[in-house]
Amino acid sequence: MSKLEPGTESWLEQVQEDIIDPDRPIIDPHHHLWRKRFGRDYLLEELWRDTGSGHNVVKTLFMECSAFYLREGPEYLRPLGETTYISELAKASAEDDSKATVAGIIAHADLTLDAAKLGELLDKHTDICAGRFRGIRHAGARDKRPEDLLIPGQAPAYLYGKEIFRAGLRSLVGRNLTYDTWHYHHQNLDFIDLAQAIPECTMILDHFGTPLGVGTYRNYREEIFQEWRTEMRQLAKCPNVYVKLGGLAMPDNGFGWHKADRPPSSDEFVAAQKKYYLHMIECFGPERCMFESNFPVDRLSISYPVLWNAFKKLTADFSADEKQALFYGTAERVYALTD
Repeated sequence: MSKLEPGTESWLEQVQEDIIDPDRPIIDPHHHLWRKRFGRDYLLEELWRDTGSGHNVVKTLFMECSAFYLREGPEYLRPLGETTYISELAKASAEDDSKATVAGIIAHADLTLDAAKLGELLDKHTDICAGRFRGIRHAGARDKRPEDLLIPGQAPAYLYGKEIFRAGLRSLVGRNLTYDTWHYHHQNLDFIDLAQAIPECTMILDHFGTPLGVGTYRNYREEIFQEWRTEMRQLAKCPNVYVKLGGLAMPDNGFGWHKADRPPSSDEFVAAQKKYYLHMIECFGPERCMFESNFPVDRLSISYPVLWNAFKKLTADFSADEKQALFYGTAERVYALTD
């Protein structure tokens, strides 16, 4: 029998589990949609296959991913191609009440643009999204050895410290837009400085600040974890910062599931990553944390139903109010995803 290719349906289907707490309403506040990345499409049909696989996912939030960009016109306006395409998919998702609705869109803008160009781009995002535009992600991820990473960040050095970038962030505040970011663990202190400098901006940290576990970081997981623990405790002192709990199954985190003969079960996932999740919830509290799938990137390592089973096992002893916040309420409030 030939070895199954990791990330494929047949590979993921090797692990089957009964759905835990299937009626619990869920907002998935972080997924992508694209064509032919990692060799596969992930559009509305694929998203619905995952969100409809047993858990009660009622709303989702699209996260920018440099897909469907315009190929002509001014470069700073090319992210409008993604916004346009995704907005149409979001409208289509709202037509079927039995399936998850793409209720909000986080778009991309280069926050180092001059004020006039940035304002033009934000205005156009607003018009195109037709009430679904919630914020911007201009990720700060950058590592000295991008060749070691499957998904290397493209940010310039010390983006968070650039005054022109900070001016762009301040422009989001007046428009009631959030700021999402993604970076690596060794950039956490820079992000703390940014959050302290602009306390009026609502910021959401994606993927735990991505503790890396490949390349030069491969043999230092525990040392990185201890530093990360301290930095997250410090970051939690910034009341304007919220955190997404997910994205730790990306290949660059170094758990190696994307190369294994079979994906992990929810118990195996919890055993490997529980300490990250519980520390984050302890630091920020459920009212500032939200579970995320980060699909289809984390789909390279684990299936959608198993991932959400793991989240439910992690919080089995939490109160009803705490669970409601983590699975639904925090995302609904931070991103204004009310009906």
